[in-house]
Amino acid sequence: MNPVRSLLQVFGSRKMAALLLLGFSSGLPLFLTSRTLQAWMTVENVDLTAIGLFSLVGLPYSLKFLWSPLLDRFAVPILGRRRGWLIVIQIGLLIAIALMAVQKPSQALQFLAINAVAIAFLSATQDIAADAYRTDVLEKLELGAGAAVFVLGYRVALLLTGSLALILADRISWSSVYLLMAIGMVIGIIATLFAPEPKETTPPESLAAAVILPFGEFFQRQGVVQAFLILVFIVLYKLGDSFVNNMSTPFLLQTGFTQTDIGAIQGGMGLIATIIGTLCGGAILSKIGLNRSLWVFGGLQAVSNLAYLLLAQAGQNYQGLVLTINIENFCGGLGTAAFVAFLMNMCNQRFSATQYALLSSFMAVSRDILVAPAGSLAKSTGWPLFFIISMVAAIPGLLLLPFFAPWNPKPVAISRPGLEEDEEDLWGTK
Repeated sequence: MNPVRSLLQVFGSRKMAALLLLGFSSGLPLFLTSRTLQAWMTVENVDLTAIGLFSLVGLPYSLKFLWSPLLDRFAVPILGRRRGWLIVIQIGLLIAIALMAVQKPSQALQFLAINAVAIAFLSATQDIAADAYRTDVLEKLELGAGAAVFVLGYRVALLLTGSLALILADRISWSSVYLLMAIGMVIGIIATLFAPEPKETTPPESLAAAVILPFGEFFQRQGVVQAFLILVFIVLYKLGDSFVNNMSTPFLLQTGFTQTDIGAIQGGMGLIATIIGTLCGGAILSKIGLNRSLWVFGGLQAVSNLAYLLLAQAGQNYQGLVLTINIENFCGGLGTAAFVAFLMNMCNQRFSATQYALLSSFMAVSRDILVAPAGSLAKSTGWPLFFIISMVAAIPGLLLLPFFAPWNPKPVAISRPGLEEDEEDLWGTK
């Protein structure tokens, strides 16, 4: 079969269109409780330490594995086991994001935090359902394309909430901005309604089984030591990236760039660079394998933070800003493509909601918890030293790679059940 025609058939399917829009719905709430919210708080003169600590409102992303068994065991009586949950959660998100319009960061920080936590909880639950849907609906040869398309939609949503939202905030009130962002959830609702239902799998027979079996199966399949190393690796792989992402907006605002500058360059051009990096990452992964991709892309992620260090030295330099944002976001996109494929590859389809939630929860630990002191750290060290620390933070994750993802692997046990015949191709052993 013509490879170009085959590629168009994969990417042009109804399934991929649904994944693109579901990725958008999954990405929409993230910045509204993190980077974009930090910009609003910075403009309202909220203390930098408090802004850094606000990353803790994302705690549900790290704890979502605790309630993910509910989504494996039970089904909403509409649209099937995965889509039924999605539609209910997306309606809840639309309402919760709209409620942010009545918040006053400079007057009632506690109410803002409660609203943000509610959005994060619903968003984390949407991620459980969306990740499970993606894992269930994709055939083995569609994993790379499906991961890239979903991440593409996710990044387009970040473009909307990280770029357009900041540009609008220079022209209209932040309350109006959040109302407009809430309307964006309608896209996810439409996607859920027309998305194809994956093949039905047998759910766990009881809630106890839904809790115990996914974790037991994962540790049994990987082995206790290997499973432990994988979980630690997931926490650490993007830690350096997370440090920069958590404080990049306050850094740029304090350096003298306007919200429009940040929206257009960081949120706009930067997100385009991330999308290109993600698509390139998916293409390169198919050529060099998952193991080598994790090594190469992880190294580039770490080195890319050097651009922020140079910008901290240069100050309000627009050419430096453009270069920094493009380098950091492109390399981050490369790493994300490999990382998402890595997580999907280790899930048993029967327990995909719980197992993917477990793995991605560990990823969220670095993004939301380990970086919570970042504001205080930047305040005490200054921005140049902070960015050096962010590069050092990327090293431990890379040091774990030889233990379960050697550069020249033999066929290994780290595989998604049902993919054994393609295992060598995916891991780069041919």
